[in-house]
Amino acid sequence: MDMSPGDYLRALSVVVIWGLNFVVMKIGLQGLSPMLLGALRFAAASLPFVLFVPRPILPWHFVVIYGLVQGVGQFGLLFVAIALGMTAGMASVVMPTQSFFTMILAAPLLGERARTHQWAGLLVAAFGLIVIASAHGEAQGQMTLIGFLLTLGAALMWATSNLVVRLANRAGDYDPFSFIVWSSLVPVLPFIALTVGSEGLAHSWHTVRQMSLRESLAVAYLGLFATVVAYTLWTRLLKRHPAGRVAPFSLLMPVVGLWAASEVFDERLPTAQWVGTAAVLLGLLINQVGSRLVRRR
Repeated sequence: MDMSPGDYLRALSVVVIWGLNFVVMKIGLQGLSPMLLGALRFAAASLPFVLFVPRPILPWHFVVIYGLVQGVGQFGLLFVAIALGMTAGMASVVMPTQSFFTMILAAPLLGERARTHQWAGLLVAAFGLIVIASAHGEAQGQMTLIGFLLTLGAALMWATSNLVVRLANRAGDYDPFSFIVWSSLVPVLPFIALTVGSEGLAHSWHTVRQMSLRESLAVAYLGLFATVVAYTLWTRLLKRHPAGRVAPFSLLMPVVGLWAASEVFDERLPTAQWVGTAAVLLGLLINQVGSRLVRRR
């Protein structure tokens, strides 16, 4: 089935929401710790809805594992990475490499074999990541090495959550909205425990009470738009169309992310990071459209 104009609008909406997502994270982390931001994000994505949204018709372990991997794993690492110096623009470039981690993990876990063009794309993107990592620094506004490595870890967690979704699809049909809402409830308590353990209960509660409007809007955006709206739209697109038709839209996310980071934080990439970014995007492009070129040939 061809994508309708409404489907294209949904896909582009997700690209914009996720592209701006990294700038909003950085804004929220200016006043909140990574673990507290995680707790508030997923509380906003779940608590307003769980009372009237029925739980997804799936075994509970899919919901719990997805919530832990995608919530605590992916966003816990990403929030810490940005707090430790990962720039918002480069985060938007590195995170889409989750498609390669998904490809690597899918072979032993799902029996899905990668094709030659996918391995070629992986090698090109890996070269780009090495170039990006080589341009790290510790000065104000520069990407730190620890931030880069933690962002790679977050991309790996995103890939793992993709596999959970694929396995859940095999277990039966389910509503994407209810799946996102109920899985978002899972990370709330772990994030609260990590926050209290690292900052203390009194300090954590004081921080929440003293939140500014800017931080509150950042939490609302991350919880409602970047989590509930974007992930629901993306999951529905994947259920209606082949992944190969939907996934290429993610190539536009770094474009939005780099532009937003430049406008809001005046982030400027050194030449090496521009070269690395171009290689990563080229690798992603080869991975996504290589099969079409092979078929035409």
